[in-house]
Amino acid sequence: MKQILLAKQISKSYGDLKVLNQINLSIGEKEIVSIIGPSGAGKTTLLHILGTLDKPDKRPFSKLMFNGEDMMKLSDNNLAAFRNKNMGFIFQFHELLPEFTALENVCIPSWIGGTDSDYNKKKALALLNRLGLKDRASHKPGALSGGEQQRVAVARALINDPKIIFADEPTGNLDSENAGILHDLFFELREERDCSFVIVTHNKDLAQRSDRNINIVDGEISL
Repeated sequence: MKQILLAKQISKSYGDLKVLNQINLSIGEKEIVSIIGPSGAGKTTLLHILGTLDKPDKRPFSKLMFNGEDMMKLSDNNLAAFRNKNMGFIFQFHELLPEFTALENVCIPSWIGGTDSDYNKKKALALLNRLGLKDRASHKPGALSGGEQQRVAVARALINDPKIIFADEPTGNLDSENAGILHDLFFELREERDCSFVIVTHNKDLAQRSDRNINIVDGEISL
């Protein structure tokens, strides 16, 4: 399996509080990896660092490589552009903008990337159709169910054709039926779009179905 993401000696502290301690891990192409562990163990902090939403402590041997490029060497502007092009994100609380329609929410990452607006809308509609939401494209988040909002968030994560998607407790606010639907969707999309998933989850079913689990305890990987 080809490696897409490599983290070496990643640590994170906030003042005297050490959250992560010399994490080493890799993610392969088309791999679905669950990050599991007790609350407060550092799972979300690790996910945010892997997704370049946060920065690790500066250490001499720390590296965060994506397809061979060290993301820790990029400027903030270049890193933001790189992240928008290569990575997708799904959060527990959807993070949809309430004043925009489902279609507009899906388009936002592509608008940020500066690509053609009409093309973006056609692509977003195709994604919403794939996720069973074509008839909900003009609805704002407040008119959508929790499961529908989360599928809009999935479409938004996919709009720029990322090679890796980071998800933080994506089923945490869903009932068991909608959680199962979303789990199935992740595995279908992995095959359809050749992308990897890194998922922080407390959901035992999703963890069991994943290709691999990374168990974080007290800021370290527990074997």
